[in-house]
Amino acid sequence: NIPILLERKNFIIKTADSTEELEMALRLRHQVFLEELLHKKKRSGKDTDRFDKQCDHLMIIDKRNNLLIGTYRLQSSLHTKRFYSATEFRMKHIKHLPGNKLELGRACVHPDYRNGVTIALLWEGINAYIEASQSSYLFGCSSIKTMDKNEIHEIYQYLRQNGHLMDNVKVRPRTKFRVPGLKRRLKIQPHYSLDDGRHHKEMIPSLLNSYLKSGAVVCGRPALEDRKSTRLNYSHVSQ
Repeated sequence: NIPILLERKNFIIKTADSTEELEMALRLRHQVFLEELLHKKKRSGKDTDRFDKQCDHLMIIDKRNNLLIGTYRLQSSLHTKRFYSATEFRMKHIKHLPGNKLELGRACVHPDYRNGVTIALLWEGINAYIEASQSSYLFGCSSIKTMDKNEIHEIYQYLRQNGHLMDNVKVRPRTKFRVPGLKRRLKIQPHYSLDDGRHHKEMIPSLLNSYLKSGAVVCGRPALEDRKSTRLNYSHVSQ
């Protein structure tokens, strides 16, 4: 949908523009999401879903060995009204925000390149895409590796107490993804006090933490996935 092509010393930042490049991204996702995180494999060796064909796929390629080292899936409201996040969350309030919206997802980095350089290159590509699409808001889902209901409640309260929650956007998990008992517990303990927030701070993944540091906010209650993790929907105003 939107071509991006930048060169930075040993690296190329671009959006996939061929079937072969798209498959490179899908194979890296399979390596990271399925093999590394879930210890599963698909016969195809690719991580795919029904949204891939309508999205742009940001790629960071090491020119020295033609290796794909990082990828992000980018889905602009310029090109669709159907978003992956909406499969887990009711998010009409985000859809109705003014201006163009950009969903970020499927972020992954090759295990040999997990460093600040690769992250900076990915964000440079995202920034170029934001400018090209004139996006006003970024949003997406981010996972926290826990299924424990007490930990979910405490992490949610930690985010609230540290100013990372903006509940007036009213993003809510769809029925089958709701955390059992969480809504009731939040009503009973609206001002829950954490004895020590260090444990909960350590449970925030680096990717979500980078979003929060850049100004993103969590937009409502979490969703409970079936992949050994809890999902939060975040939004970020693009400057």
